[in-house]
Amino acid sequence: MPLTNTQLLWYDSNVLRLPQDKRTEYHAQVDRLIKELRKHVENRAELTVTKVVKAGSFAKYTILRKTNDDAVDVDVVFYITGKDVNHETFADLSETIYQLLIKIYPTKKVEDFEIQRRAATVTFVGSGLAVDIVPVLQDPERPDYGWQFNIQDGSKNETCAPCSIQFVYDRKSEDKHFRTLVRMGKRWRNHMKPDGLKSFHIELIMAHLLERNGTGDSIEKRFRDFLLYIAQSGLQDRIDFPENRKSTAVAFTDPVVIVDPVNNSNNAASRITEEERVEIAKVAKSSWETAYFASTEDDLKVWKEVFGPRFKVEDDE
Repeated sequence: MPLTNTQLLWYDSNVLRLPQDKRTEYHAQVDRLIKELRKHVENRAELTVTKVVKAGSFAKYTILRKTNDDAVDVDVVFYITGKDVNHETFADLSETIYQLLIKIYPTKKVEDFEIQRRAATVTFVGSGLAVDIVPVLQDPERPDYGWQFNIQDGSKNETCAPCSIQFVYDRKSEDKHFRTLVRMGKRWRNHMKPDGLKSFHIELIMAHLLERNGTGDSIEKRFRDFLLYIAQSGLQDRIDFPENRKSTAVAFTDPVVIVDPVNNSNNAASRITEEERVEIAKVAKSSWETAYFASTEDDLKVWKEVFGPRFKVEDDE
């Protein structure tokens, strides 16, 4: 017998979803960081912070509660003016923010700060929260848009943090189970660990399936269809969205093409290699077979092979 919506919503609410008290705690911690960092940035004459946006899965309400497998991170986008987008480099901006973070938190160890491909990350040991400080050079013509830089190759990509949040909100408004399905997909990914598949990809694939299949089936069936779609397509079908179709399509040659709904010229899956694509499809096929067996045999223990040992659909304590 398949799992009911009631069972899976219990699992989502009690095991997957970040509880409200933790959201409040993380909000306060991030707000303190924003206040201090903004104050220090604004003391530098060459930089102006026009606005700050909490973004990523935290802002989209698709974040998972913290476990050993599930990290908790918040993207904080700093929209900055005063730099020439044609000459600025991400390394310069990141180094500036990195040094400011050390100044703001002099008692933290230097290894608590890390400069990644697109952000400087602050890790708070006590709460386990990681905050990615994402500098974006604001587009003066479209204030919600701006350019992110890649520290490794110097390339830049236009993004829109509020638009990405709105994209998920629009799907949630259409489908009350959308965020639950995304969190289930992320829990599966974190347990099975297929290289290359990111949270953003899962959100976009779920959105594509919502457009293609609608909301008529149960949560369990829709989750299994998510796995089956990846397995059968091998992620070789181009995915785009109504937001992309308003402008001319851009051709991509990457192994996986999932067009960023806020930027028609950005392939959100461009970093997935051919080897990773094959492996993701293989893992999805194996997981679909396991999930189908668990469903037909009504075996909750087998579902743990898909979601991990913390899977349960009622309070058994």
